[in-house]
Amino acid sequence: MKRAFTWLIPHPFITLLLVIVWMLLQNEVSAGMVVFGIILGIVISRGTAIWWPNTPKRFRLDKMVTYSAIVMWDILVANIEVAWIVLTVPNSKLKPAWIAIPLELRQPEAITVLAGTITLTPGTVSADLSDEGHSLLVHVLHTDDPDAVRDDIVNRYQRRLMEIFV
Repeated sequence: MKRAFTWLIPHPFITLLLVIVWMLLQNEVSAGMVVFGIILGIVISRGTAIWWPNTPKRFRLDKMVTYSAIVMWDILVANIEVAWIVLTVPNSKLKPAWIAIPLELRQPEAITVLAGTITLTPGTVSADLSDEGHSLLVHVLHTDDPDAVRDDIVNRYQRRLMEIFV
């Protein structure tokens, strides 16, 4: 019975999340919309299951909520900082940098969340993952201290992601 359930709904959390998003997009709660949302959640979850072979064994939702709040705050602050840089720093004074971030994360989902977080934050972009998955190459728009940026990413994001994806 459990095997049939996992075959039908390989990622229950994703399915539930898709149903909720569908209901929010429809802005209407009716039996038909709920049923269609469930069907949509199952079809998308089942259709993408091939690309999710090794899901994390444990996922700390409470820590992910905290992480999301921190990332949203950092995006807001970075928007202001980048706007300030664009308005006040001449191109000749910009100090862009390529920084290699050493990765302790090994789960592809966690590395993807880290790379996405870096790219979502204005002023930084994830450019490449090493072949072995031991470092992430990041471009920074302007920094006086690349080591401080590296340490900030490791301590602020990677450490938290290691707690989330146990």
